[in-house]
Amino acid sequence: MSAIAKTGAGFALQPQNLTEAMQLADMLSKSGMVPKQYINNPQSTLVAMMMGSELGLNPIQSLQNIAVINGKPSIYADALLALVQNHPKFGGHEESFDEKTMTAACTVWRKGDKNPHTVTFSQADAQQAGLWGKSGPWQQYPKRMLMWRARGYALRDKFADALGGLITAEEARDIPEQDMGVAQRYEQPKQEARPQLEHYPADKFEANFPKWQAIIEGGKKTPQQVIDTVESNAILTDEQRLQIIALAAQGEEA
Repeated sequence: MSAIAKTGAGFALQPQNLTEAMQLADMLSKSGMVPKQYINNPQSTLVAMMMGSELGLNPIQSLQNIAVINGKPSIYADALLALVQNHPKFGGHEESFDEKTMTAACTVWRKGDKNPHTVTFSQADAQQAGLWGKSGPWQQYPKRMLMWRARGYALRDKFADALGGLITAEEARDIPEQDMGVAQRYEQPKQEARPQLEHYPADKFEANFPKWQAIIEGGKKTPQQVIDTVESNAILTDEQRLQIIALAAQGEEA
């Protein structure tokens, strides 16, 4: 089947397999109609599409609402709230801001719980975290950033099942790269260079792929953990990495 299916309301982009998903990611990344971070970046485009699919978003919605920051998918605070509001256990939420103490508060109700859950995030919290006065959004609209942080924590606390481990894009941007598992590129320029590794042989990849599939589908390792293990000895191609990443989605469909 084609990745573009015609419906009564128009066209729905729904890839049916990894090949179609990769083709669609490549096409969208070259279209000029996607957010800047995805332009000519089919790998990040595919990751965002796959994560969005797990949350019930179509590919276009995924690219508009999911940001891949330092190699990790995250979601904008407004879209985070929209996902939670569509959850069958969502009972409501309230947000407030205390101008005197510069404190944002978010309260969320989950159906079946006895008490609502409230999280606050204040100027003092932001100062302690080294965020207050930071160049960019923290200087441009600090109150909004405090509210988004309170919202993100509250919704993740009570609706982790709806968010699949995503954090807000606003929070992800404030996490140093080394804390997100991204190698430090500039802090240790004098570190001894790692010997250049050879590419992973195609025939060996084909032979080992079923073993990796069993490990991932059995929950013993994540696709990224498998990739990290393999690349400690040899370099995978982009296509090989994407095939391993796709095993997570295949395991959920099985």
